[in-house]
Amino acid sequence: MTYVHLLQSILHKRMKARINNMKIAIPVDDKSIESKVCISFGRTPYFLIYETDTKQSVFLDNNAIASQGGAGIKAAQAIVDEGVNILITPRCGENAAEVLKPANIKLYKTVNDSIEDNIEAFTNGKLSLLDDIHAGFHNHGGK
Repeated sequence: MTYVHLLQSILHKRMKARINNMKIAIPVDDKSIESKVCISFGRTPYFLIYETDTKQSVFLDNNAIASQGGAGIKAAQAIVDEGVNILITPRCGENAAEVLKPANIKLYKTVNDSIEDNIEAFTNGKLSLLDDIHAGFHNHGGK
């Protein structure tokens, strides 16, 4: 084994270990594994929290859904408080992103509306970082 191959092998094992010990959050429409990914981050009814090491998932109620304003910020803080490492979402507003970034939560763009497809794409390294952060829907009640 060459030195380069040895380094690649070590890096691959380290990356696999990191992926195998993470909490992933995904905004979803309802509390079932058949649920679809919700288009809205701040106004999603629930978050699926998936743990990569145990492959277990739980649903977190999004208490920010009924907020008059600041739903994205409140939802982001709930994700931070839950100890999430990765957020997989179709979109995210700039105020929510400003809460997530200091907590070192990486944002990834969904590939479709399937929870399973998105988790699989992430674990296989096929998701793109979400870099098109939008200005938000300030003072519009999420509409």
